[in-house]
Amino acid sequence: MLQNTGKLAGCTLFITGASRGIGKAIALKAARDGANIVIAAKTAEPHPKLPGTIYTAAQEVEAAGGKALPCVVDIRDEQQIGDAVQKAVDAFGGIDILVNNASAISLTGTLETHMKKVDLMLGINLRGTYLTSKLVIPHLLKSRNPHILNLSPPLNLNPVWFKNHTAYTMAKYGMSMCVLGMAEEFRGQIAVNALWPRTAIQTAAMDMLGGEGVSKQCRKADIIADAAYAILSRPKDYTGHFLVDEEFLREQGVKDFDQYAVQPGHPLLPDFFLDETPESLVEKMEQHGATPAFKPPSSSSYTPTSGGPVETTFDVIKGVINEDVVKSTQGIYQFDLSGEHTGVWFLDLKTGSGSVGQGESPTKADVVMKMDSSDFSKMFSGKLKPTMAFMSGKLKIKGDMTLAIKLEKLMNRMNKAKL
Repeated sequence: MLQNTGKLAGCTLFITGASRGIGKAIALKAARDGANIVIAAKTAEPHPKLPGTIYTAAQEVEAAGGKALPCVVDIRDEQQIGDAVQKAVDAFGGIDILVNNASAISLTGTLETHMKKVDLMLGINLRGTYLTSKLVIPHLLKSRNPHILNLSPPLNLNPVWFKNHTAYTMAKYGMSMCVLGMAEEFRGQIAVNALWPRTAIQTAAMDMLGGEGVSKQCRKADIIADAAYAILSRPKDYTGHFLVDEEFLREQGVKDFDQYAVQPGHPLLPDFFLDETPESLVEKMEQHGATPAFKPPSSSSYTPTSGGPVETTFDVIKGVINEDVVKSTQGIYQFDLSGEHTGVWFLDLKTGSGSVGQGESPTKADVVMKMDSSDFSKMFSGKLKPTMAFMSGKLKIKGDMTLAIKLEKLMNRMNKAKL
């Protein structure tokens, strides 16, 4: 890990979304220097699925050697941000660093994304980042070495990063555009930079999004914390940069990146928005034994045909489903397959002891999954996880996303049955 130098001792950091994950990791890294940390996040009461609150994070900050000020803040609420900023100034005498970390994500296409979710992503990622920056900047201008750091990607306009989740990309790139504009607007006064991970980072949110087993393909949040620490230790004329954690840390002399891996030696899942083409990522992942990613989604046809490997897969599914599987899943799946073995199939894991069949389900499906038939076979043989297929564009999902994660449990059962 990158060693602490003490350069942030006595500095006050205002970090959004700092109750867990990357935000908390950055807070703890700075706390080891003796920094003051304003934990600006929504979670005051324990979340049923996500660990940590602003108060538990504050305890960890103080245990690490820093001072903490937990503040309940929804960054869509101007009054709440303003109150937290004033509390920070009253408690610590000013603000030196703003880390815009809070973010919302929904990797869904235009027709599948409800406007409530669009508003959430734009409200937190874009508007929240802009608003928090606007309210903190007057105090940053009084600091000797002020910084704004946004956890957002380089502005890569390759359409592949838009087509499967346009709303999310617009919202996330809004954070990056704040960097582009504010770095120039406040050049010489405030350092404004962006930081993005080369690979997926293990967080509670990633575990929910990626499902069981995704963590071994991730790095720990420590790599982002180390990179952020090095950036925030730079003078204020270091500005306008869109930095990737691994490349930046290499420049700082870090050579051992296995130390950041959740499972050292395991192939890592590349993050979105970086400059490598999807095709080259597929080649690299295949070379290292990982699941290939980033293939343009196929169009679906609805004319059933006899199945070959698809039909065989459903025969195996028949043999492993039972009342216990149905009870734990409670969902009806429809598979719209294209490619060599085009057709529509259903999997009922909601009634009785379960059933499968060709054609649409007699009862309306809870989730419709569209993919190439070859990817379907890979998915049920354990070579391609549903969540990974979805994030890479190989799988289109309409309906209840949580059912896609539950499907992985059935696949594990099938693999034990030696599909």
